[in-house]
Amino acid sequence: MTDRQLDEKSYNEFRMFLEQQCGIVLGENKQYLVKSRLAPLMTTFNIDSLAVLVKKTLSPAERQLRAAVIDAMTTNETLWFRDEYPFELLKSKILPELSERNSSLKIWSAASSSGQEPYSIAMAIQEFQQSNSKAFPLGIQITGTDISTTMLDHCKYGHYDSLALSRGLSDERKRRFFEASDNGMWKVKDSVKKMVNFRQLNLLNSYSLMGRFDLVFCRNVLIYFSPEIKTKILSQIHGTLSPKSYLFLGASESLSGLSQDFDMIRCNPGIVYQKQ
Repeated sequence: MTDRQLDEKSYNEFRMFLEQQCGIVLGENKQYLVKSRLAPLMTTFNIDSLAVLVKKTLSPAERQLRAAVIDAMTTNETLWFRDEYPFELLKSKILPELSERNSSLKIWSAASSSGQEPYSIAMAIQEFQQSNSKAFPLGIQITGTDISTTMLDHCKYGHYDSLALSRGLSDERKRRFFEASDNGMWKVKDSVKKMVNFRQLNLLNSYSLMGRFDLVFCRNVLIYFSPEIKTKILSQIHGTLSPKSYLFLGASESLSGLSQDFDMIRCNPGIVYQKQ
């Protein structure tokens, strides 16, 4: 019989661990979230008490368990073409502008989760190229990063079931950008896959090896961090952007009180931020 109770002391120690490791700030009454995310790991690691699992997680020697716990706590569901407007703005405003001044294109998806965002970006670029075939003659590179190595493996594999494809993907895009695979799965076509490379990155660490980008998607990520960490992340993203390049945040996120290094550009619909 498993014990899924988590006393206040253990919960608070876990909160501190999670913030130190990946910047995520849990509220005072989010024990239910920890229980739901970590309960499957009790079976995987043959631990019959959630409190014991948390205690083991605090030990640096438990590398495999710590990695699995961070994966579980940072994995979030996502959609294809989430909120739609960033991808429409990408095709109607940003790509035409960047193609006028750049011969290549570099985009960073800063929290790629299970791959929907970077692959959606690649699909939107292919749609733009239908009528702009000579844009970016020196190449296009999309980099997807995530803290979770499990999610990155899923991204690289590029196979999705029908339920996953139903979340934001039109039938027309499914036909154009996917091909049927085994066991009812659908595979991202190689023409899309080759546009994206994936790498592990903790947003709390240095971005010095990331290079320079023309556009960064950091959407629905900052909501999990404290104001201090948000400011640090935005400052580091600013450092990766080329002059007059762009940043997309999530629909409910804003730079207010966090950064003055970007100009807010109101579009119809949506908002994009441009590096000053």
